[in-house]
Amino acid sequence: MNLSPMTISPGIFNQPKNKYLVIILGPTASGKTETGIQIAEIFNTEIISADSRQFYKELKIGTAVPDKHQLNNIKHHFIQSISIHDYYNVSMYEQEALEILDRLFREKDIAVMAGGSGMYVDVVCHGIDDLPSIDPAVRDTLEQRLKDEGIGSLRHELKRLDPAYYARADLKNPKRIMKALEIYYMTGIPYSSLLTGPKKERPFQILKIGLNPDRDELYEKINLRVDIMIQHGLIDEAKSLYDIRNCNALNTVGYKEIFDYLDGKTTLEQAVSLIKRNTRRYARRQLTWFRRDKSITWFKPGDVVSIIDFVKQKTGICNKSPSLRVYKSTSKKDYNNL
Repeated sequence: MNLSPMTISPGIFNQPKNKYLVIILGPTASGKTETGIQIAEIFNTEIISADSRQFYKELKIGTAVPDKHQLNNIKHHFIQSISIHDYYNVSMYEQEALEILDRLFREKDIAVMAGGSGMYVDVVCHGIDDLPSIDPAVRDTLEQRLKDEGIGSLRHELKRLDPAYYARADLKNPKRIMKALEIYYMTGIPYSSLLTGPKKERPFQILKIGLNPDRDELYEKINLRVDIMIQHGLIDEAKSLYDIRNCNALNTVGYKEIFDYLDGKTTLEQAVSLIKRNTRRYARRQLTWFRRDKSITWFKPGDVVSIIDFVKQKTGICNKSPSLRVYKSTSKKDYNNL
């Protein structure tokens, strides 16, 4: 099966290469949302989210989307923009993100991207070959096999069909395994080959800023965030999604543990403890992903003054806003800023 070429707005290739995409990276709960907002305020620009969990309209509490005040203050893209019932992939995100950047860079010198989904960041920076639309029958077959045979069977098949991706994949995540198998079944091409093609040239400069929190501080913030999510109604949110709990978008930390509680498999106390543990593990995986990228310049969370100075030095662009808000430590009411 041949993959059709992705259609990219031709205007983006005509932009002068003195525009800058400033990317705020880091593990969950490291303060990317608040840092991105402050940078966007200073340079009078907009934010592109690179947090794939925040794309979905039905998910709010468990994904810590920016609150109404933050969204009203700075325009965000890709926040609750699709339904969990919609098919979406990184190739579609690449096209849409580049089209937004094309528009932004006609008026602004800087755009901000913030998020912790490494693959979505990479696709905007380097590109990826088009991914095919997946036949629902293929997906249904794999989901049924997962139920009947377990994840071990799918791991074994992935190792046989695509050993290169098997060596780098999160083998505890059935969603990642099934996605690679779906691509192979639809195209006959190993998923790994789509991820290692030649990098695409971008008509803008890329500046990557990483937030590197102290481990104990990060874990404390993660634990606090989970407690606040429970207080803000995560259980009720999960209950409203219970009938569609097998949807791929809900196979994620924070929801699957609550579903187990609702099914009587765990107590609420155990579910909350597991969310905290699994979120800490997710944060470690994010850091592992980002630390392979030597182009990232790392800062301590909250050191926004130094970050702004760094951006101005690297871009030669002065801030458009007259002052910088003082970074506030997060209170229990402000868990979206963690």
